[in-house]
Amino acid sequence: MSNVELQPVHNRIESPLEFHQGDSPLLVSMPHSGLQLTVTEEESLTEKAKRLPDTDWYIPELYGDLAARGVSVISANYSRYVIDLNRPYDDAALYTTKTTGLFPEILFDESPTFLAGKEPTDVHHALCKEQIWRPYHQQIEDELARIKAKFGYAILLDAHSIAAEVPMLFEGKLPDFNWGTNAGESCAPAVLKSAQACLSNNYSQVANGRFKGGYITRGFGQPAEGIHAIQLELSQATYLNDELVKQGQYLLDEDKFPVIQKQLRKLVDALLSVKL
Repeated sequence: MSNVELQPVHNRIESPLEFHQGDSPLLVSMPHSGLQLTVTEEESLTEKAKRLPDTDWYIPELYGDLAARGVSVISANYSRYVIDLNRPYDDAALYTTKTTGLFPEILFDESPTFLAGKEPTDVHHALCKEQIWRPYHQQIEDELARIKAKFGYAILLDAHSIAAEVPMLFEGKLPDFNWGTNAGESCAPAVLKSAQACLSNNYSQVANGRFKGGYITRGFGQPAEGIHAIQLELSQATYLNDELVKQGQYLLDEDKFPVIQKQLRKLVDALLSVKL
């Protein structure tokens, strides 16, 4: 019997993801919007980490009812502090600059994620890899294969967001829209071109700057095989209430929200209209 099978029942993983199968060439992935914790994290996170500050806040709400538009959607239920679904299974480094790994030991402000001496064990990590990471990635793989078989190609949009200023990760203030295509290797040029062209001049943007796409973009993007992947790292300054963020509260700005939601709808339309 394996160590994973010996894990206490109260720490079993339930429903690691939400998935809706659409009827279009597009799949949207939301790996960092989850808010759930297992008992292990509930008992071992620092007080600061329990506020889940590095969450990709409100990503499902920002993109609206994708299911009604025929778009396939997969989203994580568990927090990135349980396991980061945008990192390789073996936790190999994606960037040469400082970042966090498959099981983040520090927050983006470089403070510890877990209380000293209460860090999750290797047994718990193995459980999370098998019952959260594997199902999420298998679902993406299966859906992209199904979409490609039906339409002849598939597009994966990996949807993220991040604070506008994170000194540990980058200097200064982040542009509003940060596209990642692994320096052009994860999708055909037409995909990035369509995404950039639909953007309002009110928003700033950059392609393959600090964020070039994480493991999901790099791992699944195989344009030569008809599968195109692009990551969007959206600045949270485009939709969160800035003053409340300074107080450690993460709430939508009622003025910004409808504007960015309209822009993201145009993005989805643009990706659905790409000719490949």
